[in-house]
Amino acid sequence: MKLYFIGADHEVTGSCHYVEACGKRFLVDCGMEQGKDVFENVEIPVPASQIDYVLLTHAHIDHSGLLPLLFKNGFRGEIISTFATSDLCSIMLRDSAHIQEFEAEWRNRKGRRAGKEEFVPLYTMDDALGAVELFHPCDYNQKIELTEGISIRFTDVGHLLGSASIEIWITEDGVSKKIVFSGDIGNTNQPLIKDPEYLSEADYVVMESTYGDRTHGERPDYVTELANIIQETFDRGGNVVIPAFAVGRTQEMLYFIREIKEKGLVTGHGCFKVFVDSPLAIEATNVFNKNFRACFDEDAMKLINAGINPIKFDGLNLAVSSDESRAINFDMEPKVIISASGMCDAGRIKHHLKHNLWRKECTVLFVGYQGAGTLGRALTEGANYVKLFGETIEVQAEIRKLSGISGHADKNGLLEWVNHFTPKPQKVFVVHGEDLVCESFVKCLKEEHGLDAEAPFSGAIYDLANACWEKEGIKVYVKSEKPVERHRSDVYARLVEAGKRLMLVITHNEGGTNKDLTKFMNQIHALCDKWDR
Repeated sequence: MKLYFIGADHEVTGSCHYVEACGKRFLVDCGMEQGKDVFENVEIPVPASQIDYVLLTHAHIDHSGLLPLLFKNGFRGEIISTFATSDLCSIMLRDSAHIQEFEAEWRNRKGRRAGKEEFVPLYTMDDALGAVELFHPCDYNQKIELTEGISIRFTDVGHLLGSASIEIWITEDGVSKKIVFSGDIGNTNQPLIKDPEYLSEADYVVMESTYGDRTHGERPDYVTELANIIQETFDRGGNVVIPAFAVGRTQEMLYFIREIKEKGLVTGHGCFKVFVDSPLAIEATNVFNKNFRACFDEDAMKLINAGINPIKFDGLNLAVSSDESRAINFDMEPKVIISASGMCDAGRIKHHLKHNLWRKECTVLFVGYQGAGTLGRALTEGANYVKLFGETIEVQAEIRKLSGISGHADKNGLLEWVNHFTPKPQKVFVVHGEDLVCESFVKCLKEEHGLDAEAPFSGAIYDLANACWEKEGIKVYVKSEKPVERHRSDVYARLVEAGKRLMLVITHNEGGTNKDLTKFMNQIHALCDKWDR
């Protein structure tokens, strides 16, 4: 009866845990690392072909994204999830495989010209389709006997359509233990989906800590704020462009806009058009509509029971084909364009930014977190110029943020969830948070709430039956993130200061001759073209 910590330990993405019990081997999540990778992760300790089950908390790629690779490496067991998670993975894993293949094709096209070796994608569409065939969905709150001595149950945790905490009961050699994996704990009062359900008993709890060091603050009036942004932009004759994640955030925006239209909060623009330009988002919206009975909250169900689809309305247009996508930018009427990706680092949204960023009458509205190094982060931090498809675009559109929208519980929400366990668990394992956040949350749990809490590193092994560590994980930085990172950060800080000096020099040249200013501008553009990566 052993628990192995594999991924998302002192990091936010790449969730993966491995359990051995009752002669069976299974994973809880098998996620892909996304964004900045800080620490090395150990490999799963057995070949993929020897794994019997994968228990999947939800469909987000940082929890499910390596399932096709697991299939590629020989896994043929059962993937058990809720019905909604299974439906979402059917589209999200295929989309991920498409991205892998596209990237490989692009890299090889460039690599062949440079005489480089062939780049092999992490996995292919066939691998994704193979993984999808292994799903065995179940209902919420349905207790399932996996095998003699192991039973499981999925409980709605309110993070994403179909998201769940997983309760696992294990009895081996006369010893019985219950372990709960929190999955990603949802925020309260989100549109469409239910609030997290609370559990009351566990010997061990493995819980996320994404926002374990901060609170979201007072919840804004999203509908009014969004309506005001649309009204102001339309009155200027511009478009509202919303980069939004295809699964979850897009559907929330549709929910808000339906209410805006119902209440007539935007005036003078008739039944204004709203375009969803993302095939993945459109498929995901269909999944939302399919799984409403199991997943929608009371407010959404009231609309359903009154014959109202909470994410559908007059003026909604779905762009599936490339031709339909391109046509949006030839429609001169003010409109709302919702497109992926949410951080503007890929997908059709980049085309809409190309057509709208330079127009001062338009608004680009960000409704989610923007990771470091992404185009979305650059825009929210005030970039004056961006490069799209090899072309430098001046940012004249208004850049806005709809603050406070998060699918994750904040620190108070996490504490509310874990404090429902009575009596207190024997141990709480804190995972799925940045390094310092994990440590901060562990300290809070121990000193303020009297819980025995630890934040293990990848490679740690815990003996659940005997309540002791068999092996402690080791903090190993990935090669690019070793201690020289501080030196690199210092250099980067000096680079930022150099950029500030450049802006100062530009202001000093106000009033110069057109010839001199043009020469200076061309030199800056040439420098940007050289270093824009």
